[in-house]
Amino acid sequence: MAARPLIARQPNERLQALIQEAVCSNAGLARRVNMCGAEHGLDLRYDKTSVARWLRGQQPRGRAPGIIAEALGRKLGRTVTLDEIGMANGKNLASGVGLQFSPTVLGAVEQVCELWRSDVGRRDFLTGSSVASSALVEPSRDWLITAPDSQVARTTGTRVGQSDVEAVRAMTDALSRLDHRYGSGHLRAVLVHYLNSVVSGLLAGSYRERTGRELFSAVARLTELAGYMAIDTGQASLAQRYYIQSLRLAQAAGDRAYGGYVLAAGMSHLAATLGNPREIAQLARAAQEGARGQVTPRTEAMFHAAEARGHALMGDAVACSERMTRALDTMERAEAAEDSGDDPEWIRHFDRAYLADELAHCHRDLGQAKNAAECAEQAVEGHAETRTRRRAIGLLLLATAQAQQREVDRACHTGTRATELLATLRSERGTEYLDGFRQRLEPFGKEPAVREFSARLEWRAVA
Repeated sequence: MAARPLIARQPNERLQALIQEAVCSNAGLARRVNMCGAEHGLDLRYDKTSVARWLRGQQPRGRAPGIIAEALGRKLGRTVTLDEIGMANGKNLASGVGLQFSPTVLGAVEQVCELWRSDVGRRDFLTGSSVASSALVEPSRDWLITAPDSQVARTTGTRVGQSDVEAVRAMTDALSRLDHRYGSGHLRAVLVHYLNSVVSGLLAGSYRERTGRELFSAVARLTELAGYMAIDTGQASLAQRYYIQSLRLAQAAGDRAYGGYVLAAGMSHLAATLGNPREIAQLARAAQEGARGQVTPRTEAMFHAAEARGHALMGDAVACSERMTRALDTMERAEAAEDSGDDPEWIRHFDRAYLADELAHCHRDLGQAKNAAECAEQAVEGHAETRTRRRAIGLLLLATAQAQQREVDRACHTGTRATELLATLRSERGTEYLDGFRQRLEPFGKEPAVREFSARLEWRAVA
């Protein structure tokens, strides 16, 4: 491969230090890089002279720096970043990582692995980056028009079997349960390290067609969870990249239904968090169109509820009401057929309580406080005790609706219940809902209940 010089062609002391730490010769490193590249489908033919050039300041093009970092990481038994090997080349690695809906399966694997590697390796990854609406909507269009992947099987690398797929699924379920209970602040780093250190190796392994499809399906779910955790830790720009890559992985899995779920439950809700109502509805409609005829009634109900959120934020009460009615009717069909066992695992959590939660948001945004309170109460009553974050958010929705109705004492009492749950969580989303509720209380700042509530919050912050 041709090479480009580093600035001023200075010796790469970082790479030299890592080679020494790894107790590896130049020839040994070249051999490891070639082998690692072969696992990624690359025909690399580096030798000790190539390594000597890197040490003098040259940098190989394309994917080679990432392969070098991975090879050294395997030797050292830890993640190695491009910064550590002196090959970041002064560039902002955040610029485009994870934003593309790759046209090929190989490209999708490369991109999602680069996202995980960058997320683990750089603490300042995406610092200051914002979310563009087009970056949410354009991938949905690619998903709608892209032909199914004809083949995903691989013949090089370590053999991946059904037990590996089951392990990824089990990890997803375990982390999801813990996330509901304790919040993403406790878990996101664990999930991202698992993706980078274990799952990336599985995607680079060898697998037959059926196993490969199931692997991509399992990894799509785990990547979507990572996107949600990014939102819950206040990293919206990172979340959109995880959602885009989860959408692409679902495409490789041949699972249109789950692709629709990523759009409606992930990207659409991210747009809601960012206050982009038009994009909320667009993404939900894209989910309905792209997965038409391939989803169960429960999933369809969630799609309708997501679209209703967009119409509510746009102030379109008629369109919102129509979608809410469709969601409720479809949920009734889902409950009537709940013994059929057709629902996939990833949608079974969407029950009456979750739907009531969605409808409470709609009524709140339309200024329909009484209806918002009724739906929020249904949500809180229906959520299991283990859904700590969801119960806290439901209580804050209820408290907000009570404040909208000028029931200040009740609102503060409900808000206090919510803060008690939030104290057991590390959740940026919960904090954002609490901040929204406090803003609702500002007109009543002189009321004794509000002063007491505010004082309690300040005491908790100090404690």
